[in-house]
Amino acid sequence: MKKLLTMMTALLMAVTVKAQTPMILGENHAMLRIGDNKSPQTSKYLLLPVQEKEENAHIAVLDSRNEMVKRLNVRLAVDKVDYLVPLEIRNGQLLDITFHGDKRTTGALKDFVCWKEMKYSNTFDTTNREKFRPAYHHTPLYGWMNDPNGMFYKDGVWHLYYQYNPYGSQWENMTWGHSTSRDLVHWEAQPMAIEGDWLGAIFSGSAIVDKDNTAGFGRNAVIAMYTSAGAAQTQSIAYSADGGQTFTKYAGNPVITFNAPDFRDPKVFWHESTNRWIVVLAVGQEVQFYSSTNMKEWRYESSFGREYGSHDGVWECPDLFELGVNGSSSAKQLQTPNSSLLTQKKWVLLLNINPGGPFGGSATQYFVGQFDGHKFVCEDNPSETKWMDYGKDHYATVTFHNAPEGRIVALPWMSNWQYANQVPTHQFRSANGLPRDLEIKTVGGETILTSTPSKELTALRGKKVKQPTETCEIVIDVKGSADITLSNVKGEQVTMRYDAQQQEFRMDRTKSGDVSFSEAFPCVTVAPTYGAIRQLRLFIDRCSIEAFDAEGKMAMTNLVFPSEPYNTIKVKGGKATIYALVP
Repeated sequence: MKKLLTMMTALLMAVTVKAQTPMILGENHAMLRIGDNKSPQTSKYLLLPVQEKEENAHIAVLDSRNEMVKRLNVRLAVDKVDYLVPLEIRNGQLLDITFHGDKRTTGALKDFVCWKEMKYSNTFDTTNREKFRPAYHHTPLYGWMNDPNGMFYKDGVWHLYYQYNPYGSQWENMTWGHSTSRDLVHWEAQPMAIEGDWLGAIFSGSAIVDKDNTAGFGRNAVIAMYTSAGAAQTQSIAYSADGGQTFTKYAGNPVITFNAPDFRDPKVFWHESTNRWIVVLAVGQEVQFYSSTNMKEWRYESSFGREYGSHDGVWECPDLFELGVNGSSSAKQLQTPNSSLLTQKKWVLLLNINPGGPFGGSATQYFVGQFDGHKFVCEDNPSETKWMDYGKDHYATVTFHNAPEGRIVALPWMSNWQYANQVPTHQFRSANGLPRDLEIKTVGGETILTSTPSKELTALRGKKVKQPTETCEIVIDVKGSADITLSNVKGEQVTMRYDAQQQEFRMDRTKSGDVSFSEAFPCVTVAPTYGAIRQLRLFIDRCSIEAFDAEGKMAMTNLVFPSEPYNTIKVKGGKATIYALVP
């Protein structure tokens, strides 16, 4: 994926300078001074060497008055450097570093390779070094990414924030990274948006455009609500007067507290009929609803979920939105006193769970019902579990606020907590799945949530080609059951089968390529199709296969790591048309 690297230069052209010698203070304790008055340090970054198998070292960054300005955890290299990460520095700062490894296995602190490989630099090389980096899915330039956060659309720009570790490619140091796009496909990296403070790390949340200045931060201010994850999980807000580029944290944080260890991931939206903001929060294995007129003072309304759906793991990343049934029109267009039209609206509650997915690990379930601004009433049987995507790698799915044309556009995290920290990349870890437009349809008397790739993706279609490439869309017209095999010259393959009689679609990635990094990775995933499939759409992008029924009734997202791209397709029971995708 092409990115405008506005945050950092793409090539490391400036001369790097070795860092000063550390002060060794004990078996596990050292300090490092960043320049001084006699020998000032003018570089922008200290490049920290990372070795992923090591324990996290705790680093406190102190200013020239020895007051702490930042704290972070980094797997500093002991005997091998996997990659470097940049720490922004200022002259006179002091790094107070505590290691947590065992001296008997790591050796003497003074001999750690990190001291030899730390360097000062004014630039950081973000040139892609990963063959598995997707071409048309969003990824961070470097570091770890998980849940999408705070997504909104304003003035022709889609804003995506995400859970981000800028100091390594495994989960840690949660901040909000930020990317922007004008077409949901080409993303431009932006500076970090919200960093941790003394209330805690910045966990998942949402953002809204306050067009009527209900919160008093200014008309059209962007307000982010997120979980402050410290000794307790509490909810905080921050506001932006420049369209979401920079944020100021509200002095009255936290704005919501509760006596529960898992109390997080606020999703805010405006409820028209009660003229209030509503936030839905994940609390253990239920959700709670709160209301507010000003985003600062919140009142508890109700809870939902104790007896519904899957409870094999912690509930996370909720979302709640209204849709018209069977594509009759968008929910916004259905604001009318005509009762016949009102019956065509339903609410969908997305609820991510980990573990407890249909094939192990994390997944996204959903509930259909009604919401009156106070209480959600589910129309489904309490014992029924509906999954939004039946792949192994679809999680933390939430929707964009203020999407144009009344659309409900969702974006997932494309990984699974069972192995997300171990997938075979180093420079970065994790991508987002394809953006998808959501609708609800009635099939056999049951209301289901449908997902179709967002219409912006059709602009990627290039010429028709005869064989698959590492970045392509394959459209398969089927009549009855169909068998599909993608393979490469190494004999690696992914097999798929649509069983028309059983109304079932399955994908087998057990022989897809590198499956060695986790016992949980090789698997077969199976999805109901809710009726006949007439056309399948397969999106291939270097490390992923996303399969959709063209009508949206089935979606399946799976990662794959072939040693070479799949370049052969065999279809029995259908006809394939292959489009090269041009990011």
